[in-house]
Amino acid sequence: MFQKLVSHNDDIRRLVEKGYAVDSDGGYLIVRDIPYLDAEGKLQLGAIVAKLVFTDEDHVTQDDHQVFFAGSHPHGTDGKPIPNLGGGPTTLALGEASNDVVVQRRFLNKPKAAGKFQDFFEKIESYVAIIAGPAMERHGVTPYTFRAAKEGGAGSVFKFHDTLTSRAEITDLSAKFKDDVVAVIGLGGTGAYLLDFLVKTPIKEIRAFDLDPFHVHNAFRSPGRLDPAEFGKSKAAVYQGRYDNFRTGLSATAKIIDAACPDDVNGVTFAFVCVDKGPSRAGIFDLLLSKGIPFIDVGMGLSRKHGSLNGMLRATYYSAEDGRKVRDKGLAELSATADDLYRTNIQIAELNAMNAALAIIRFKQLRGFYSADDPYYHLLFEIGDFKIVGESNVDAD
Repeated sequence: MFQKLVSHNDDIRRLVEKGYAVDSDGGYLIVRDIPYLDAEGKLQLGAIVAKLVFTDEDHVTQDDHQVFFAGSHPHGTDGKPIPNLGGGPTTLALGEASNDVVVQRRFLNKPKAAGKFQDFFEKIESYVAIIAGPAMERHGVTPYTFRAAKEGGAGSVFKFHDTLTSRAEITDLSAKFKDDVVAVIGLGGTGAYLLDFLVKTPIKEIRAFDLDPFHVHNAFRSPGRLDPAEFGKSKAAVYQGRYDNFRTGLSATAKIIDAACPDDVNGVTFAFVCVDKGPSRAGIFDLLLSKGIPFIDVGMGLSRKHGSLNGMLRATYYSAEDGRKVRDKGLAELSATADDLYRTNIQIAELNAMNAALAIIRFKQLRGFYSADDPYYHLLFEIGDFKIVGESNVDAD
């Protein structure tokens, strides 16, 4: 990955050729082995970290004139802190492969003449001159160690650099999903949007299941582009094809999941149930509860009254510990009803997307990505009054 970056960006190549210990980690450029003087005048080694903005799959540009620094504030030969390095203390989480780089501060030193750096070569050279100059003068050292890249970005599930995470400085939070194996059972409207959200989350593996074919009505509540050649294919094949160029670790299978499919969920750490028939849901619940797999079940009930649509969206969490208690509360339909044949089953794309959003937000709360003031296991959104209500006490009647 890093060598590809070097081959397509002359400024990065020039840094490597000059001898800097250049590496990359996702959306960051890292330059290790930067000598500097600490407050006692002793020689230390730090690292400069700069955000990479990918303009396409191979080419990068700068975010701004700022950099991060792994080290204490550098000092001059006079023993005073080097001036004109604005910013101050901060932290920044990098990937596991770069855990030797512990960012402690942010520096801001804008070029006076141009107001911005021409490229990464000029940017790194400028900051090295300021930070390392006194150490180079006193100790005769240089930052040109020609140390090879560690390929910190390797191992990502994404086929593109995840610059969204690096730009937002939330790499440590995104890492909370790295060991998850998530199943999406049902790829109708809500399931399709859930899959879209999950694909863009750094989950190790996603398993999606749906036997049904992709028809015209599915296109109106499905995220992403439409290729008319998709009609008639299984939903599993359609979504596998849509996301193959985005990430690895996705397998979409055209089959029904029920209590007789234990092997399909072996190793699954979390599941989303997105089916609209009670008996099907009951079989899936039995399977997941028997395997101790926590899951969220989603549901939607819309009806037309007085000339407009109203109804509710539901997201219900069944934990490994209390899943059976939640099931026994009857919050989700687990059997067929007499009017199933006549049910309109209205679904609208934006409500499917919101139903999926409720479920994915709750999942990410459970992983510590989002904060959660109340441990809700049951969420309802009422369209008419635009309110969300929740239940958090599983043992309450």
